[in-house]
Amino acid sequence: MTPRKTLRSLRVLDLTIDVIRCLAPLIREIRKCDSDLADQIRRAASSIALNLGEGNASLGGNRRKHFHFALGSTREVRGALRVAEAWGYIAKANALDEQLDIIGATTWRLMQCGP
Repeated sequence: MTPRKTLRSLRVLDLTIDVIRCLAPLIREIRKCDSDLADQIRRAASSIALNLGEGNASLGGNRRKHFHFALGSTREVRGALRVAEAWGYIAKANALDEQLDIIGATTWRLMQCGP
């Protein structure tokens, strides 16, 4: 049996890449004040995309595991952005918040369905 690529998983991966593009300048701003937090956001955002890609090429439990990791990384990025906002490193990123909501909800749905 070969892994099945779903339109939903391909769209959420594309949205994740768009979010990473938007995060890049924010990460540069955060790095000026807190390089550890900037690195954590960068790693977590990359993890979302990489785990979505790997989950999309997997079956069964491995598929669900990678989507679960992607969801956790999505939540980590959101939390880290809130921390950066709270410290005053960046302004509130409302557009990213909405996009990360979509990524999280879609990833959760992908975890619930089979291959």
